[in-house]
Amino acid sequence: MKITILCVGKVKEKFYRDAIAEYSKRLSRYCKLEITEVSDEKTSEQATQTEIDIVKNKEGERLLKNIKDDAYVFCLAIDGKQLDSVELSQKMDKLMTGGKSHLVFVIGGSLGLSDDVLKCADYKLSFSKMTFPHQLMRVILLEQIYRSFRISNNEPYHK
Repeated sequence: MKITILCVGKVKEKFYRDAIAEYSKRLSRYCKLEITEVSDEKTSEQATQTEIDIVKNKEGERLLKNIKDDAYVFCLAIDGKQLDSVELSQKMDKLMTGGKSHLVFVIGGSLGLSDDVLKCADYKLSFSKMTFPHQLMRVILLEQIYRSFRISNNEPYHK
């Protein structure tokens, strides 16, 4: 099983990088994990909707170049479906046993994902109606993927 975390921007804060490294290490016994970062676009605080759309489209083009045709694509989107940890584990299990060997989780930049990226999603996943920094979302996503593998292998994990 290969899992790709495809995201916009680099993680600057050491504490986030440390957490990402820890969950990457834990996940190595369950899957081949790849984290692919594409560069983000600079955006002014007073950007117009047109400027926002241009930024999202540029970032989206970079993301789309990294999505393989045979991958099952989860786009993290605030309007996506919310699952609990067991449901996510079951969803991943079903995909893996159904023949999907590559899952891609896409995390947008600070402005979110372009319409073109959202259209390529096989599944739109939401972790909350709240907004999280995209660097923190990477940590939360990795933790939930790790938890999913623990659940599907009937291994203990704190609740």
